[in-house]
Amino acid sequence: MNPFSLIMGKYLTLTNSFVRFLLVGCVNTFVGLSTSFVLLNGLGFNYWLATFFGNSIGATCSFILNRSFTFQSNVTVKKAGIRFILIVLFCYWISYLLSAVVAEFFSLNGLFTTNELAVLIGAFFYTVSNYFGQKFLVFR
Repeated sequence: MNPFSLIMGKYLTLTNSFVRFLLVGCVNTFVGLSTSFVLLNGLGFNYWLATFFGNSIGATCSFILNRSFTFQSNVTVKKAGIRFILIVLFCYWISYLLSAVVAEFFSLNGLFTTNELAVLIGAFFYTVSNYFGQKFLVFR
């Protein structure tokens, strides 16, 4: 087996926190986006409320799974919970504020509404920034 395969195999196993975070992130993203779109399109919530509640539900799922499965952290729930909430709120506001501006500028007429595009762009920014915040500040 060549060295590249050995290195890649190590980093792509389920024992790697980034791979586990991505798996948990898929669940969180599905839960959060589904909630956001149901609230936005099905129940008529505005953009900010829909994304806030969608991400709040996804974040709760994220905390539980990342603490126990991804990072296997022994940090107390109280200590990690406070840090987690601060990181999630920071990532949310930065990501969705930035995404609303980007979506308005790059809106694809006919394919998505500006709000839908902003939700998708925001989900990407939120996921990336949230991983680094959780890894280095919450569950280290």
